[in-house]
Amino acid sequence: MIDIIFGPDDLTRIRFARSPLEELVHSVPVLAGTRRPLVHRPWLEFAAPRVTGLDLRVLLALARGPRIVPDFLAPPPESLTGNFGDELAAIAATPGEVVRTSLDELRTDGELPAVLRPLYEDPDHELPRVVDTMAVYWRAAVEPVWPRLRALDDADIAHRAQQLTTGGLAKVFDDLHPEARYEVDRLRIDKPLHSARREAAGAGLLLVPCVFAWPRLLVLHNEPYQPTLTYSPRGIGRLWTEQSSDASAEPLGDLMGRSRAALLTHLDLPLSTTQLAAYLDLSAAAVSQHLAVLRRCRLVTSRRSGRWVLHQRTSLAEELLGTGAAGTAAPEP
Repeated sequence: MIDIIFGPDDLTRIRFARSPLEELVHSVPVLAGTRRPLVHRPWLEFAAPRVTGLDLRVLLALARGPRIVPDFLAPPPESLTGNFGDELAAIAATPGEVVRTSLDELRTDGELPAVLRPLYEDPDHELPRVVDTMAVYWRAAVEPVWPRLRALDDADIAHRAQQLTTGGLAKVFDDLHPEARYEVDRLRIDKPLHSARREAAGAGLLLVPCVFAWPRLLVLHNEPYQPTLTYSPRGIGRLWTEQSSDASAEPLGDLMGRSRAALLTHLDLPLSTTQLAAYLDLSAAAVSQHLAVLRRCRLVTSRRSGRWVLHQRTSLAEELLGTGAAGTAAPEP
């Protein structure tokens, strides 16, 4: 469990921001194959050939981990509309000791991946190279789709800001993510492999929608950074539909209907009814009806987890979608 404790001043310092850097960083696990959600397959098919030949070894080692992304790799944006150049400059200005402290969290059995040792030993020399790599990767793989990502992130910020205005934090976290819940003076994030407590102490809270974070909730709680939650925006189910159709879901949609096929493609990890409704821009009642049919067909299972009922596709659904062959990770140079 990660607890972020709020004081009276923190509730007046809650803000939203969009961040091209967050999109870049969290696209790397999708590209590397650490996460392979079917929803992003069209982007993967577009991006993988464009990064062939780039030396991404250090960036992959930094960002592909299933549990931790180094804090310095995605510092909280300072403004509502983060500027990519400014965000890269913030990384380049990271003090060497902060880089080392962040890298220490990536150690496995006391060892740091060999490709990251030069960065640990001489961050002042190696960090500019990481920044240059991120700039090249951005131009090749993320910048061409940034207008699409930005539009979805902006739409979600507008929706969440309205929730905050009309119902406060409790309303915002009603459907943000099953792992997060607001309790009077604190935000509790259910992360079984993490244990931390952060007094916000006037720093407030930053909420950053990020398409490539889907379906995870990511937490930045270490000082001196502002406490930050990176979450999946609403409407992801329609993000790539105009760019490319999912080869697995399209024939399945002809068989069972596009909405039910889309539900299955989104259930890589357990999700709630409200999350699915937000991602697919459907009503919760419609999602519940589709899920009931899919359960009867043994394509979805549902289980209660605290105040949420979480749904996940079955092995039979995996076979129908052909997820065993889903996505092709970019080869590591």
